[in-house]
Amino acid sequence: MSDSPRPENDGPSSTPPGDDLPDFDLDFEIPDDLSSLTGSGDPEFAALITQIAGAEPLAAASSLAQLDLDAVPTSVGAVGVLKDLAGDAPVQAAMAISQLVRGVPLVLVTRTGEQMTAVRFADGVRGDELAPGLVLGGAPESVVDLLTGATSVADLDGVVGSTSISKFKAVRMLASAARKARRNMGKGEQGLGGKDGA
Repeated sequence: MSDSPRPENDGPSSTPPGDDLPDFDLDFEIPDDLSSLTGSGDPEFAALITQIAGAEPLAAASSLAQLDLDAVPTSVGAVGVLKDLAGDAPVQAAMAISQLVRGVPLVLVTRTGEQMTAVRFADGVRGDELAPGLVLGGAPESVVDLLTGATSVADLDGVVGSTSISKFKAVRMLASAARKARRNMGKGEQGLGGKDGA
Protein backbone atom coordinates (compact mmCIF):
# COMPACT_ATOMS: atom_id res chain seq x y z
CA MET A 1 0.00 0.00 0.00
CA SER A 2 1.48 3.35 -1.04
CA ASP A 3 1.94 6.21 1.44
CA SER A 4 2.09 8.86 -1.30
CA PRO A 5 -0.56 11.61 -1.04
CA ARG A 6 -3.55 11.48 -3.31
CA PRO A 7 -3.53 13.95 -6.16
CA GLU A 8 -5.76 16.99 -5.47
CA ASN A 9 -7.60 16.66 -8.79
CA ASP A 10 -8.29 12.97 -8.44
CA GLY A 11 -12.00 12.91 -9.30
CA PRO A 12 -14.82 15.15 -8.02
CA SER A 13 -14.44 16.60 -4.53
CA SER A 14 -16.79 15.32 -1.85
CA THR A 15 -16.53 18.63 0.08
CA PRO A 16 -19.56 20.88 -0.54
CA PRO A 17 -18.73 24.35 -1.87
CA GLY A 18 -18.05 26.77 0.96
CA ASP A 19 -17.20 24.09 3.53
CA ASP A 20 -13.51 24.44 2.85
CA LEU A 21 -13.38 27.96 4.33
CA PRO A 22 -11.16 28.52 7.37
CA ASP A 23 -12.81 28.48 10.78
CA PHE A 24 -13.24 31.92 12.38
CA ASP A 25 -14.14 32.55 15.99
CA LEU A 26 -17.53 34.28 15.61
CA ASP A 27 -18.61 34.14 19.23
CA PHE A 28 -20.92 37.18 19.45
CA GLU A 29 -24.63 37.86 19.78
CA ILE A 30 -26.75 39.97 17.46
CA PRO A 31 -28.88 42.30 19.60
CA ASP A 32 -32.64 42.32 19.13
CA ASP A 33 -32.67 46.13 19.22
CA LEU A 34 -30.22 47.53 16.67
CA SER A 35 -30.89 51.14 17.65
CA SER A 36 -27.84 50.94 19.92
CA LEU A 37 -25.67 50.89 16.80
CA THR A 38 -26.83 54.36 15.77
CA GLY A 39 -27.33 55.97 19.18
CA SER A 40 -30.08 55.88 21.81
CA GLY A 41 -32.90 55.91 19.28
CA ASP A 42 -34.59 58.78 21.12
CA PRO A 43 -35.47 61.87 19.08
CA GLU A 44 -33.58 65.13 19.54
CA PHE A 45 -36.83 67.11 19.36
CA ALA A 46 -40.54 66.36 19.71
CA ALA A 47 -43.55 68.65 19.49
CA LEU A 48 -47.32 68.47 19.38
CA ILE A 49 -48.95 70.64 16.73
CA THR A 50 -52.46 71.37 17.96
CA GLN A 51 -55.49 73.43 16.99
CA ILE A 52 -55.85 74.66 20.58
CA ALA A 53 -56.14 78.45 20.52
CA GLY A 54 -53.58 79.86 22.92
CA ALA A 55 -50.59 78.58 24.83
CA GLU A 56 -52.30 78.64 28.24
CA PRO A 57 -55.08 76.14 27.41
CA LEU A 58 -52.51 73.69 26.00
CA ALA A 59 -50.28 74.17 29.04
CA ALA A 60 -53.33 73.64 31.29
CA ALA A 61 -54.28 70.39 29.54
CA SER A 62 -50.66 69.24 29.76
CA SER A 63 -50.59 70.06 33.48
CA LEU A 64 -53.65 67.86 34.03
CA ALA A 65 -51.98 65.09 32.03
CA GLN A 66 -48.81 65.51 34.13
CA LEU A 67 -46.74 66.35 31.06
CA ASP A 68 -43.73 68.67 31.08
CA LEU A 69 -43.79 70.83 27.97
CA ASP A 70 -43.50 74.40 26.75
CA ALA A 71 -46.65 75.64 25.00
CA VAL A 72 -45.88 78.05 22.16
CA PRO A 73 -48.62 80.27 20.69
CA THR A 74 -48.85 80.37 16.89
CA SER A 75 -51.36 81.68 14.37
CA VAL A 76 -52.66 78.16 13.65
CA GLY A 77 -52.83 76.83 17.21
CA ALA A 78 -50.52 76.16 20.12
CA VAL A 79 -47.45 73.95 19.68
CA GLY A 80 -46.27 71.92 22.66
CA VAL A 81 -42.52 71.31 22.77
CA LEU A 82 -41.97 68.16 24.82
CA LYS A 83 -39.16 67.91 27.35
CA ASP A 84 -39.28 64.14 27.95
CA LEU A 85 -37.96 62.48 24.79
CA ALA A 86 -37.03 59.08 26.22
CA GLY A 87 -38.58 55.89 24.87
CA ASP A 88 -42.27 56.20 24.00
CA ALA A 89 -42.78 59.35 26.09
CA PRO A 90 -43.61 61.54 23.04
CA VAL A 91 -46.22 59.03 21.83
CA GLN A 92 -47.75 58.77 25.31
CA ALA A 93 -47.90 62.58 25.51
CA ALA A 94 -49.70 62.79 22.16
CA MET A 95 -52.20 60.15 23.24
CA ALA A 96 -52.83 61.88 26.57
CA ILE A 97 -53.45 65.35 25.11
CA SER A 98 -55.62 64.07 22.26
CA GLN A 99 -57.64 62.11 24.82
CA LEU A 100 -58.17 65.19 27.00
CA VAL A 101 -59.09 67.45 24.08
CA ARG A 102 -61.42 65.05 22.28
CA GLY A 103 -62.54 65.88 18.77
CA VAL A 104 -59.47 68.03 18.15
CA PRO A 105 -56.78 66.06 16.29
CA LEU A 106 -53.10 66.87 16.73
CA VAL A 107 -49.85 65.92 15.03
CA LEU A 108 -46.77 64.59 16.82
CA VAL A 109 -43.60 65.70 15.05
CA THR A 110 -40.25 64.17 16.03
CA ARG A 111 -36.82 64.97 14.64
CA THR A 112 -33.61 62.95 14.84
CA GLY A 113 -30.75 64.51 12.91
CA GLU A 114 -32.08 65.22 9.42
CA GLN A 115 -34.90 62.69 9.79
CA MET A 116 -38.38 63.99 10.66
CA THR A 117 -41.59 62.03 11.26
CA ALA A 118 -45.17 63.23 11.71
CA VAL A 119 -48.04 61.14 13.09
CA ARG A 120 -51.67 62.15 13.58
CA PHE A 121 -53.48 61.45 16.87
CA ALA A 122 -57.18 61.85 17.66
CA ASP A 123 -59.20 60.96 20.76
CA GLY A 124 -56.25 59.17 22.34
CA VAL A 125 -55.64 56.93 19.33
CA ARG A 126 -52.62 56.92 17.04
CA GLY A 127 -53.52 57.52 13.40
CA ASP A 128 -51.72 57.64 10.10
CA GLU A 129 -48.17 58.78 9.52
CA LEU A 130 -48.05 61.99 7.50
CA ALA A 131 -45.47 63.22 5.03
CA PRO A 132 -43.34 65.79 6.91
CA GLY A 133 -43.27 67.94 3.78
CA LEU A 134 -47.04 68.30 3.86
CA VAL A 135 -46.99 69.26 7.54
CA LEU A 136 -44.25 71.85 7.04
CA GLY A 137 -45.77 73.12 3.80
CA GLY A 138 -49.00 74.15 5.51
CA ALA A 139 -47.39 75.64 8.61
CA PRO A 140 -46.45 79.27 9.31
CA GLU A 141 -42.78 80.18 9.09
CA SER A 142 -42.48 80.42 12.89
CA VAL A 143 -43.68 76.81 13.27
CA VAL A 144 -41.37 75.57 10.50
CA ASP A 145 -38.39 77.30 12.15
CA LEU A 146 -39.26 75.70 15.49
CA LEU A 147 -39.72 72.20 14.07
CA THR A 148 -36.53 72.31 11.97
CA GLY A 149 -34.39 73.71 14.78
CA ALA A 150 -33.80 77.11 13.20
CA THR A 151 -35.51 78.64 16.25
CA SER A 152 -35.54 77.46 19.86
CA VAL A 153 -38.23 77.90 22.49
CA ALA A 154 -35.99 80.38 24.30
CA ASP A 155 -36.18 82.71 21.27
CA LEU A 156 -39.99 82.87 21.26
CA ASP A 157 -42.49 85.10 23.07
CA GLY A 158 -45.62 84.04 24.94
CA VAL A 159 -44.32 80.58 25.89
CA VAL A 160 -46.13 78.97 28.85
CA GLY A 161 -44.62 76.04 30.73
CA SER A 162 -47.07 73.36 31.82
CA THR A 163 -45.36 73.07 35.20
CA SER A 164 -46.17 76.74 35.90
CA ILE A 165 -49.92 75.96 36.04
CA SER A 166 -51.39 74.21 39.07
CA LYS A 167 -53.94 71.44 38.66
CA PHE A 168 -56.65 73.62 40.22
CA LYS A 169 -55.95 76.52 37.87
CA ALA A 170 -55.80 74.11 34.92
CA VAL A 171 -59.27 72.73 35.70
CA ARG A 172 -60.74 76.24 35.97
CA MET A 173 -59.11 77.36 32.71
CA LEU A 174 -60.31 74.36 30.72
CA ALA A 175 -63.83 74.57 32.14
CA SER A 176 -63.99 78.24 31.18
CA ALA A 177 -62.67 77.52 27.67
CA ALA A 178 -65.24 74.74 27.22
CA ARG A 179 -68.10 77.05 28.26
CA LYS A 180 -66.89 79.75 25.89
CA ALA A 181 -66.62 77.27 23.03
CA ARG A 182 -70.18 76.03 23.67
CA ARG A 183 -71.50 79.61 23.71
CA ASN A 184 -69.73 80.42 20.45
CA MET A 185 -71.10 77.30 18.79
CA GLY A 186 -74.61 78.16 19.99
CA LYS A 187 -74.35 81.62 18.43
CA GLY A 188 -73.06 80.21 15.16
CA GLU A 189 -69.71 81.92 15.63
CA GLN A 190 -66.32 80.55 14.80
CA GLY A 191 -64.93 78.08 17.28
CA LEU A 192 -61.61 78.27 19.04
CA GLY A 193 -59.15 80.22 17.00
CA GLY A 194 -61.75 82.42 15.27
CA LYS A 195 -60.34 85.87 14.59
CA ASP A 196 -63.37 87.95 13.75
CA GLY A 197 -64.81 87.78 17.29
CA ALA A 198 -68.22 88.90 15.93
